[in-house]
Order: sequence, then structure tokens, then C-alpha cells
Amino acid sequence: MLAGAVVLMLAGCSAGDSVSSAVPATAFKPGSTRGDDPYFPAHGNGGYDVRDYRLKLAFNPATGRLDGTATITATATQDLSRLSLDLTGLTVSSITIDGQPAPSTTSGGKVTMTLPTGIRHGRSFTASLRYSGRPAATHEGGWRTSKDFSYVLSAPTSAASWFPANDKPSDKASFAVEVTVPKGLTVISNGSLRGRADQHGRTTWRWHEPTPMAPHLAYVAIGKYRLATTTHRGKPVITAVPPSMPAKVLARTGEIADWFEGLFGAYPFDSYGGVVVDDPQFSTTAATQTRPLYGAQTLTGEPSNTTAVVARAVASQWFGASVTPQRWPDIWLSEGFATYAQWLWTEHDGGDSVESVVQQRYSTYPWQVLRATDPGAGHLLSSGPYDRGAMTLHALRRLIGDEVFFQLLRSWAAEHAHGTATTAQFVRAAEKASGQRLNDFFDVWLSGAYRPTY
Repeated sequence: MLAGAVVLMLAGCSAGDSVSSAVPATAFKPGSTRGDDPYFPAHGNGGYDVRDYRLKLAFNPATGRLDGTATITATATQDLSRLSLDLTGLTVSSITIDGQPAPSTTSGGKVTMTLPTGIRHGRSFTASLRYSGRPAATHEGGWRTSKDFSYVLSAPTSAASWFPANDKPSDKASFAVEVTVPKGLTVISNGSLRGRADQHGRTTWRWHEPTPMAPHLAYVAIGKYRLATTTHRGKPVITAVPPSMPAKVLARTGEIADWFEGLFGAYPFDSYGGVVVDDPQFSTTAATQTRPLYGAQTLTGEPSNTTAVVARAVASQWFGASVTPQRWPDIWLSEGFATYAQWLWTEHDGGDSVESVVQQRYSTYPWQVLRATDPGAGHLLSSGPYDRGAMTLHALRRLIGDEVFFQLLRSWAAEHAHGTATTAQFVRAAEKASGQRLNDFFDVWLSGAYRPTY
């Protein structure tokens, strides 16, 4: 069955661990097969909340074939008769719910599974899906491979290109990722390395990220890496670089994180690090949780510029990974904040002052064209969320003063840690911290069609 999404249909109800006979069959309703994001409504699903993903994968670089089992634990948020998961380009061979086989059919890009019972609101259940195929690159990212490496970019909606997912930012869960590859290859993923084992010419790598993570922040990278593990403040620092690059390109990760702690509060995760991908087509950085992915091209310039790239990715651990925008129109809450943190670091490290950077961008920015908030699906990675979002923060800082501004950032990062947030919530937080009415200020700076007064 080739699935655009996996739909699990549960018909009726009966007594059992997940169902009460007191609930009439008519009370069970299908969960939505569409998400709540206006940019990508076909991604994401309703009716349940995922708590944990456990992925067991085997990848053959010679053929590009991926074989996987995804075990997903979730809680029903309504009386469910049907639920769905996003999956693209891969074939599902079997599905069970709480250990019970579920026959399935395909229709309209959905794989539908019918069960004899419904799942009550508030009950936990486990779905297990076996699947396989050749994961492919997508327009935004997806699975990319060559003779030397394989890696996957899951943002914004490509998580479903390599595992069944509730592929929307607002449904965070813990992840355990186990990947088996030919011996001699290294596998990197989110979180901490829980072990590796060699058997019959193959190596299995096990990674675990216990802190809730949005699906678009999950990844794997496979290749002949130089893997280095050190410790910083009692937490592992795991870096992986191609043999052609010096490991020291990421050496200041811990130092940068410490400096940001002084501004934003405690580092939000249990591990640090980074992975360098030597792919000419990957010329940016993916701010994945705990261990960002860096395109090699971003780390080959002047040392100060290289460090600034690392600083931005480290800052994204607070703003983007820990505090995740609830919906994609609010992407400036991650990209604008991380960009502003990069400017702060550059000034601290002896480079251009934040004020000079803002003045230069302010004078040349196309205010009438690019918005910071709700930039449009085609402009998620434009200078709108990035530069305009960062300029908005600097203007706010000038308006309310340094003491109030930096306390606002600390409280924002703490109150929304490991969760999601919206622009409206940040506006309210800024008004509460400053004692000022700021709706008009944010409207003009984030989305106004004319250059704001600076």
C-alpha cells in the first residue's frame, strides 16, 4: 500500500482496555485528517496527542532502501472511531493497534484500518506500523543520499518522508531512534547516544531524545564521520564532521551556549553538539533539536562568520526547539529570535554592534513586500521572519529598555519551555513585562506595509 497518509479506522465499540461498553457507538467520531496550520493543512491530524515515537530503521545505502517499524504511543483527545498519521512515498505492510492486527485498505491517498472497537477520550493506545521503500527528497527537504552520505531534513513537512508522524509543530513527543547500517558508517540523531552494537557486518546505533520534540526537528545523518564526544557542564557534547574538515569548527559550541544561558536562562536540553554535512546542495543550517545540521559551506569562511553561524544554531535550541511556534505563520518566534541572538553574539565576540547591523538592514529592507509574521508559505525562509523579526526585537528593546527586555526573553523561554507559543502570546507577555500597550507597535514592525519609525 503506497500511502500519502496512514488512516486507522475503528468501528463501533466493545468492552476492553481502551473502550468502555458504557459509551455508545455513535459517540465515537473520526479524528480530523487535516492539521490546524493554514500553510500546510494537509499535514497533521486531530483526535489524539502523540507522547512517544520509537523508530527501528534499517538503511541500505547501496540501494537506498529503508525498512522501518514505528511504534507510536498516543492519547485520544476525543472518543475516536478513526485516526490518521502522515506518511509519504513509503509502503505500509502491517499495522496493529495495542497489539491487535488491523486489516487496511487504500483510498484517496489514505491507508484505512478498521477495528472492532473505539478508543475513549483520555485513553492511551499504541500503534505499530511496518513500512519500507526508498525515501526521497522533497521540495523542502526529505531524505537525501549520495555515495558518501545520507541525511534527512524534516522541516517544515518532510518528517513524513521517513516515518509515520502527526506532522505538525504543535504535537511534540519524545523520540527513540534506532538505525542499522553497514559496518563502518556512523549514524547521528537527536538526543543522547544510548549504545551501538556490531553484528554480521552491520552496526546498530541507538539515540534517545526524552524531551518533547516537534516532528520537523527530528533527523538522522549517516556517513563516514569523525565522531567526537566530550562533556560540558556534565552533559555530552557530540559532534560529527566529515574526514575532510577539522573537528574544531564546532569547538565553541559549549562556550556559546554558556553565554546564551546568561541571557536566556538554562540550556534547555541534556546534550549539545552538531553535525556537518558535506553536501554541495545543502548550503544552510537546519536547527534540529540538540544537535544542529550544518552545511559544510556555512563553516568554511572567516572564523568570526563561522562562529556566528554556530551561535545562531545554538540559540535556536531555546527559540525554535524548546519554544516552538505553534503554527508556521509564527515562524518569526524561532527565526527572528535566533537571528537576533546571533547579532548579540557577534557584538559580544568583537564584531559589528547590534545597533549598526539593525541600522543597515532597516535602511534597505523591503518593508512593503516581506512580513515577519504570516509571511506566506513561500516566504518561510525569507528575510521576513529572520531579519525583520530580529529588527522588531531590537526596536522593542529600545522601547522598553534592556532590563525589562532581557527579563522578558528569560521568562518567555522558561514559561514556554518544551512547548509551543504564538505571536499573540508574546505580545501579551511583552505588554505585561513593560506595562505598555504594544499591539500597534507589533502590527507596524511585524507586518506593516510601510517602514516604521525608528
